[in-house]
Amino acid sequence: MSNNEYTPPKVWTWDKESGGKWASVNRPIAGPTHEKVLPVGDKPLQLYSLGTPNGVKITVMLEELLALGKTDAAYDLHIINIGEGEQFGSDFVKLNPNSKIPTLLDQSKTPSQAVFESCAILNYLAEKYGAFLPESVADRTECISWLFWQESSASFLGGGFGHFYSYAPYPMEYPINRYAMETKRQLDVLDRLLADREYMCASGYSIADIAIWPWYGRLAMGELYGAAEFLDTASYTNVIRWAEAIQAREAVQKGLESAL
Repeated sequence: MSNNEYTPPKVWTWDKESGGKWASVNRPIAGPTHEKVLPVGDKPLQLYSLGTPNGVKITVMLEELLALGKTDAAYDLHIINIGEGEQFGSDFVKLNPNSKIPTLLDQSKTPSQAVFESCAILNYLAEKYGAFLPESVADRTECISWLFWQESSASFLGGGFGHFYSYAPYPMEYPINRYAMETKRQLDVLDRLLADREYMCASGYSIADIAIWPWYGRLAMGELYGAAEFLDTASYTNVIRWAEAIQAREAVQKGLESAL
């Protein structure tokens, strides 16, 4: 049967793996698959993560906080191997019912506070430590708007373009074209904005930059999916300038090194 002859059934059922890099861990149900106790260190913050773009967001944020002298932002990083399905361990699922990395456990509170979803963690840390989140209502609203933009847009970049370009079991023209078009549109959104400002928000470096850079900045610099030439990311000169400036920050380098 060719790809053009597929007819969806009236009711979809999961009767086989879909193929591709993540076939062995993808499934249509939630909940734990096995019992597993999570390691817990003695630092105030426990981070359960991996060096994906979403994971890098949080290690960069924590290193930026430490660079500001926020010593109580010290953290223990525990690697969760999502390729081996460790995100479906019983203790991890208790912290994050959605079974995705990163997940943060704040032990400085009683009881300890679990936070999941990368942008929610960024917002939580910015609020907790009073950093990288503008104070005025107008500037704060702009920052949160771009934070939400990243959270909603990354599904097209990662789950859409990245999946079909890099992880699908074979190349498929329609989805690659569909998501390449949307990814380039999003890069153009950023490039136009960054033509007139140094960072995502007029108020300066913020959690919006920290959220967007691991996805779009690293994509533009050729560090995601090996797709820089395919997407002609060099043509987005303002994005490249912004991405390189952020990558040059010492805290960003430390955050990358610890996550990867």
